[in-house]
Amino acid sequence: MKAVQITQWCARFITEQVQPGDICIDATMGNGNDTLLLCSLCQETGHVYAFDIQEQALAHTRQKLQNADVPTNYTLLLESHANMDHYVQPDSVSCIVFNLGYLPGGDHTKATLASSSIEALTKSLSLLKKGGLISLCIYSGGDSGFEERDAVLSWLKNLDSHKYLVIRSDYYNRPNNPPIPVLIIRQ
Repeated sequence: MKAVQITQWCARFITEQVQPGDICIDATMGNGNDTLLLCSLCQETGHVYAFDIQEQALAHTRQKLQNADVPTNYTLLLESHANMDHYVQPDSVSCIVFNLGYLPGGDHTKATLASSSIEALTKSLSLLKKGGLISLCIYSGGDSGFEERDAVLSWLKNLDSHKYLVIRSDYYNRPNNPPIPVLIIRQ
């Protein structure tokens, strides 16, 4: 088995989850890799809502999607992921993707924060349809903060185990605070 990056690990589960016609959310658009994957998977009959608070993220993502062979089945929003509930109905979303931290190659002072991330995660639970998946990558350490990681992990631990299955994995033998991949499945 070859070494797998966190984004590839999460993409495996996302690929199994998303079907043509699904509604999906990329809660932290970044450079558009997850938005592109979701658009490809849900195809022209589905729709992807992608959020970011940085113009640079929207510009990169828009260009990436225009250069790719994907349908125009997306809405790119210059807005906080904490407002995702303004765009989709409860119990309607198949997959929501979060990458917490800062925009790769961007300004490290503009990172996700515990308060808005937990607000967005809380809202995302009601948006998921039964069997829906949240893919969550928690980046921490250095300049991206441990406060958000610790707050999100605490929040995850307290989710109702009768309603949600939370699967946390670790790059256990990696130094320097490796990212933490988490899956949340609505039961």
